[in-house]
Amino acid sequence: MGVVVRFEEARDPKQGLQPLLDLVRDDMEGINRLILDRAVSDVEMIPELAHHLIDSGGKRLRPMLTLATAKMTGFEGNEHIRVAAAVEFMHTATLLHDDVVDESDYRRGKLAARTIWGNQASVLVGDFLLGQAFRMLVDVGNLQVLRILSNAAAVIAEGEVMQLSAAKNLATTEDEYLSIVNAKTAALFLGAAESGAALAERPAEELAALRSYGKNLGIAFQLIDDALDYSGDSKNLGKAVGDDFREGKVTLPVILAFRRGNQEERYFWSRTIGDGKIEDGDLERAVSLIQQHGAIEATVDRAKSYGTIAWDAMEIFSGSPQKEALQAVIGFCISRAH
Repeated sequence: MGVVVRFEEARDPKQGLQPLLDLVRDDMEGINRLILDRAVSDVEMIPELAHHLIDSGGKRLRPMLTLATAKMTGFEGNEHIRVAAAVEFMHTATLLHDDVVDESDYRRGKLAARTIWGNQASVLVGDFLLGQAFRMLVDVGNLQVLRILSNAAAVIAEGEVMQLSAAKNLATTEDEYLSIVNAKTAALFLGAAESGAALAERPAEELAALRSYGKNLGIAFQLIDDALDYSGDSKNLGKAVGDDFREGKVTLPVILAFRRGNQEERYFWSRTIGDGKIEDGDLERAVSLIQQHGAIEATVDRAKSYGTIAWDAMEIFSGSPQKEALQAVIGFCISRAH
């Protein structure tokens, strides 16, 4: 058994994710084959558009959580591969829908599907992938897993609507924003983590622990994404720096900088985020104001707090390579900001 390193000490994102990658490598090959099989359709555009995003190099972190929690809790069988593939299809569907709602031009450094095939096709192929995900879950035949992931799908949709309502609204509070993150991002992390243990028919306290782990890991992950949009680089971020700013998203760094700024600075945010009137040099000023008011550091500090909760939630489980890998993932999520 290796030495457990607290996530605050992890500074190499690849190192933080590597233990999990090593543990689930064989199962991930099975997932990749299943994804290729289930992305097939007689309607030519469906596999073409689906593979554009599926093959674009995502980390597939969410299905890896399902694989690891299933093994950590003693599940024996192959159904965890089908559940994890369903989780990845759900995630891919939400990305397609997100890009339409956000009017994003790029995804993971490539042209977004909506830019190539249009909004209508992107939404409908996203629906197809959701349908395929639930077909796989029905094939598994575990009602508890189906309940967990169907609930996640409903909560994610609610989060999308909540985010749409909050778009360009600088009156959004930190609590309101965290409610959006909890629904839009954390719900699938939660579902992915809990469903692995549900397959193993583990007791309620273990399911609750994994719900807490997944939820808080998901919130930390999204908050670091928020920080990176104003402090990262396009290669590591998988999208252009400043996309949130250009799309008028009211994320936590903006909320904090707006609240802490003076009247003239709030006018700047109202013009750019609220009214969408962005001029040359505005992104640079936005970054400067966010740095001036310590909004990046505050956002990362909050992410670390959620990471600590996720770490502590795992302490109920006995020591195992899977437990260590799942805790190391927290370090991976946080260390992306460094």
